[in-house]
Amino acid sequence: MWRRGPDDTEVLLVHRPRYDDWSLPKGKRDPGESDEDCALREVEEETGVHAAIEVPAGEVRYLDRRGRPKLVRYWRMTVLGIGSFAPNDEVDEIRWCPLATARELCTYDHDRDLVLTLIGI
Repeated sequence: MWRRGPDDTEVLLVHRPRYDDWSLPKGKRDPGESDEDCALREVEEETGVHAAIEVPAGEVRYLDRRGRPKLVRYWRMTVLGIGSFAPNDEVDEIRWCPLATARELCTYDHDRDLVLTLIGI
């Protein structure tokens, strides 16, 4: 998720209190749901932002904290509208950050690398 900020391109990050991390929005697919529909739904559920997919931004494979393999697909998205955000157990804070700040704030290297893909916007 990105937008043009007053001074720089900004990316939207979420803080997940369960893991005390800052990351890009993501989530699990519902049965029968496409990856793209999942991404749009999760972004809106986690941040209140209604978005449109532009292009694939990459995918990340890693082992979660329990050693299970994970595959996360990301898309570059633009903002169509901003609804309300209510902190909850899953995401307690969202933050629009300039790219350099987002790279510093991201907890995981794979998120930092994905933020770099936005530089070509």
